[in-house]
Amino acid sequence: MENLGHLALLLAAAFTAGTLNAVAGGGSFLTLPALVFTGVPPVIANATGTVALLPGYIAGAWGFKDDMQSPPGLSMKQVVALSLIGGSAGAALLLFTPDATFRKVVPWLLLAATAMFAFGPQLRAWASGKNADHAVTSAAKAAAGMLIVAIYGGYFNGGLGILLLALFGLLGQTSLNAMNGMKNLVSALLTAIAVVIYAVGGIVEWKLAFIMMVAATLGGYLGARTARKIAPHVLRWGIVATGLVMAGLFFARG
Repeated sequence: MENLGHLALLLAAAFTAGTLNAVAGGGSFLTLPALVFTGVPPVIANATGTVALLPGYIAGAWGFKDDMQSPPGLSMKQVVALSLIGGSAGAALLLFTPDATFRKVVPWLLLAATAMFAFGPQLRAWASGKNADHAVTSAAKAAAGMLIVAIYGGYFNGGLGILLLALFGLLGQTSLNAMNGMKNLVSALLTAIAVVIYAVGGIVEWKLAFIMMVAATLGGYLGARTARKIAPHVLRWGIVATGLVMAGLFFARG
């Protein structure tokens, strides 16, 4: 009965995560805590949840394929290369992070990701304002920013979308469709390479990953179909509340 309960929890978390990612992001706020709650070690839970959500990123990138445009200061080839390099570095860092250490880091990462999600609009507005003041961004600074965000994404996926949108705004990109397209492409690329490294490192629970993948994909499809029926502010603050609760639970478990 306990195993059935755990399975139901993981399916529900993955389905809801897929829905959230399709509408606004924040799915990893649910998959990671659900896996840890069912007894999966934190590092393996992080990797397994990332695998489960990968198809959604790929589908999102494909959906925006006609709108993609590299941000000022970077070519498309550079974005792809930096995404793969950074995602690899972040994933490798996770491989060498002990479970005890990651368990202590997770609540802080969740808090940081929740804050980024909560203040995402202000962060993007700030990025746009900074860009207005500094219209020309050097290629070196653009590459450094892209690499840092990619490393973060390879290590811990939470809040990645907000960071990417803010970065692209700071670099001078103004088309929201182009920004979303690049966000999905970068997320798909760095997640895919991270998954390969996770697999080689043996830190993925494949049975759970595939089960959750099906639920997340279904949730993503239904989420995309019903996105316009949900008030954006209700969804955003619901995700923020979820992130705060999950961070609090991780702090409590210590």
